[in-house]
Amino acid sequence: MSTATDTFVHEGLFYHDEEDYLAGTVPFLEAAVAAGQPALVAVPGSNLKRIRSALGPAAHQVRFADMTVAGRNPGRIIPAVLHAFVGQHAPARVRVIGEPIWAGRSAVEYPACVQHEALINLAFADDDAIILCPYDAARLAPAVLADAESTHPIMGVGEERWPSNGYVEPQSVVSAFNRPLPQPPAPPATLIFDADELPAVRRFVTRHASRAGLSATRVGDLEVAVNEVATNAVVHGGGPGTVRIWPERGSVICEVSDSGYLRDPLAGRIPPGLDSEHGRGLLLVNYLCDLVRMYTHRAGTTMHLHMRV
Repeated sequence: MSTATDTFVHEGLFYHDEEDYLAGTVPFLEAAVAAGQPALVAVPGSNLKRIRSALGPAAHQVRFADMTVAGRNPGRIIPAVLHAFVGQHAPARVRVIGEPIWAGRSAVEYPACVQHEALINLAFADDDAIILCPYDAARLAPAVLADAESTHPIMGVGEERWPSNGYVEPQSVVSAFNRPLPQPPAPPATLIFDADELPAVRRFVTRHASRAGLSATRVGDLEVAVNEVATNAVVHGGGPGTVRIWPERGSVICEVSDSGYLRDPLAGRIPPGLDSEHGRGLLLVNYLCDLVRMYTHRAGTTMHLHMRV
């Protein structure tokens, strides 16, 4: 069973305990090893250890990544984790276990996670890959499990699989979670800019991010990320744009808004070809930030760039 082609498969796996988890993941990886297929496991650290231990010597033939690090920004998972692995081994068939949603995910991260799961179906529709996504049915809310059924054409428990009755066209899921972003708890520092004032935007971000407690390295990362978004705002959004910045719950949040409309849901998630002169700005933003949230509509686009202090 597949999503859009005969080669790409995207499965959701419900588990209730460690036994359930291993029953659904270990045979999946053992099949990859037996067939000589490249395999990747990108899950939270505790589950990473369980799988590695259960595989025994076969674990040496599997690549492992801690999803709480590699995928702390959901927008980074497709380009930096999945696309990188699939592309490295093309045209070979690959198997991936990816767990982007776990009980510790925050409410502000969750909409980006669901959009990520839906976009997998678009990003890899033409690839020869099986991506299996575990969900902790004992700890995650019923609404989260329902969203899992809407983003995975195939669902399973253990080694059993069946077509998902709740599966929804990916663009519809992305649109459903394209919602206005939370407002700051207090009036933030604000700057209105146009194409001639990008240096002022960088100075503004550096000053306020430093005051909020970001390290010099992270301030530099945020400055680069905001510069990319602000440049897009004045080049593609029709300018002028507005940048706001404030501290909140151990993070610094920088908001950039403009009057443009971003139509491509995969923008910033698929690396461009080596000969392309465009398409790297939002990709770089996803690589640098701890979380990227976006709300886009006909009247304009707003992006929140989160950096943990």
